[in-house]
Amino acid sequence: MSWYAIRSAERPSDTLTLATARDYREMVAQVQGLSQVKDYIVLDAPPRIAEVTRAMLMLSDLIVVPLGASAAEIWATSDLLETIEEAKQQRPQLNYRILWNRYRSYTKSAKELSQAVHSELKAPEFKTRLGFRVAYSEALANGLAVDEWHDKSAKEELTAFSREVMRILKD
Repeated sequence: MSWYAIRSAERPSDTLTLATARDYREMVAQVQGLSQVKDYIVLDAPPRIAEVTRAMLMLSDLIVVPLGASAAEIWATSDLLETIEEAKQQRPQLNYRILWNRYRSYTKSAKELSQAVHSELKAPEFKTRLGFRVAYSEALANGLAVDEWHDKSAKEELTAFSREVMRILKD
């Protein structure tokens, strides 16, 4: 499991902190410490580690649930959404959104999957959708972020997503 602590754009001289934790207790302690000096903390972990997932839900202001455009991923996501709904009983202010990933808006199957998410999962979605682009894997394979890669469309998607996240967090 890894997570990132980020200082706000108002203080660009501050650096990005990358940390890892062996278990949820260590993660909670590190997040509590860094929350005193960082404006944003991004937690990244697999959704199926029960203690870690629950701890992340209790620590987070916004949960981003990536969802690939496939029926299998929709099915797998339903368990995580149940866990999020349980956490909302303790933290009603917990906000979450589905982020479509590897999405091809021009296909019939993508439109059908989107309708299935609305009817079956009933989960809020980000307006931004990340397309099915090789730029994401190529940038990663070269040790770069997408905004450092040469694919203009991927950069625009990621910028739109970042802006949407910031709007949600400010509200």
